[in-house]
Amino acid sequence: MENKIEISAEKNFERLDIFLAEKLNFSRNRIKNLIQDKKIFCEKNKNLKSSSKVQEGDKFFAEIPESENMKILEPEPVDFDVVYEDPHILVINKPSGLVVHPAHGNWSGTLVNGLVYRYPDMKKLEARLRPGIVHRLDASTSGLMVVARTEKASSELQRMFKDREIDKKYIALVHGQPKRLEGTISGAIERDPKNFLKMSVAENGRPSLTGYRVLWTRKNISMVMCKLFTGRTHQIRVHFSALGCPLAGDCIYGAPEKDSELGRVYLHSWRLSFKHPETGEEMTFRQNIPEDFLAFIKDFQE
Repeated sequence: MENKIEISAEKNFERLDIFLAEKLNFSRNRIKNLIQDKKIFCEKNKNLKSSSKVQEGDKFFAEIPESENMKILEPEPVDFDVVYEDPHILVINKPSGLVVHPAHGNWSGTLVNGLVYRYPDMKKLEARLRPGIVHRLDASTSGLMVVARTEKASSELQRMFKDREIDKKYIALVHGQPKRLEGTISGAIERDPKNFLKMSVAENGRPSLTGYRVLWTRKNISMVMCKLFTGRTHQIRVHFSALGCPLAGDCIYGAPEKDSELGRVYLHSWRLSFKHPETGEEMTFRQNIPEDFLAFIKDFQE
């Protein structure tokens, strides 16, 4: 048996394989095989290729083998804290190291596996690959996420993220100090053509805007509060790397090689504010930085 997943394009893409790899979190080779096996199709284009162009508004359908879906949906006990819950939404505190949803190479032990273990009703949500997930944090990033428990809440939260009605603030530790202690970074972002695992600032990328304020600098490490105005993949990491101030622990984006010993990228989702998707109530949550974060900065405190 196979499960059919609908994927809509929010903008133009030069290549179908890049678009689908980003949406499904599969490798480009996996996408290529699905296309060749006629497991991905579009009503507008009967002869899809990996290199096919994607137009804004295009809808694609992917047929994922049921054997993979069973792995994806297997309930498992997973360690994470629930900060708030009601019948419509959850707000959770994701620990660093926890992958948000199953994908190639991470079929088990993810936040989604833990969610369907604790809340079996979430398995009924339409987005079977990512039930309840309306935004993501990188595996290494800790902190607050909002999760939908109903289709109505999922649809409304996704709209709110798209329309930039959700306020997200992060705490980051970066190498060096930005020349300006407060400001915005507006570099457009696209996937790095030389390394599919990375994003990069590029003239033709998607518009991206990060606000920031330096809280302190000691021993060439700065603590920075960041506000996301857009939600691109790796946005904070890419923007601070472009400033010459890569995040501590982020060797992919230019941190010193010795940072690989740290075991994480020092980025924390600290504050999340939004209107409740069902009641319209203004809700604000804050989550203190975790113990491993505190242990790292101890050496930089006066």
